[in-house]
Amino acid sequence: MILQKIEEKIILIQGKHIILDSDVAEFYGVETKRINEAVKNNPDKFPEGYIVQLTEKEFENLRSKFSTTSLMKSRIAPKGFSEKGLYMIATILKSPKATETTIGIIETFAKVRELSRSIVEMSETSDKKMQKTLMQRSGELISDVLSNDYQTVGTETTIELNLSVLKVKHTVKKKPKE
Repeated sequence: MILQKIEEKIILIQGKHIILDSDVAEFYGVETKRINEAVKNNPDKFPEGYIVQLTEKEFENLRSKFSTTSLMKSRIAPKGFSEKGLYMIATILKSPKATETTIGIIETFAKVRELSRSIVEMSETSDKKMQKTLMQRSGELISDVLSNDYQTVGTETTIELNLSVLKVKHTVKKKPKE
């Protein structure tokens, strides 16, 4: 379930997939100011690209899209942690919850990266068998990221050709883990 919560918080800002400082704080069970203090006290651990400072315009845009309590309370634009920044904050925060959260974050980003590679590879190959295999793997990855409480019990892929349009549908069948 933690993978799904993390995946829901990943947003694209300035061309990078990030998680806002308030969401990082929520995952680690600390206040946002503690996350920002850790960054301020360890500047050598956060080189350029590890943290993204949102502009006022980006912040206002997020506020209009998401009505989360933490965004509404904040008066200053938040920071966004890239995957590398999240790894570094994990080296600073030490607790069982921090360890569990870090593992969840690493797993989620790894699955998102694998899904991206799979989709690119699927679009670049003309081998139908390879496309089907990649499509099945992509479906499983999406399903894993969205719901970790279920196990795959079967898959089904259909390919429809409607004149000049190719339509592909892939279904992953899941049941609760026993």
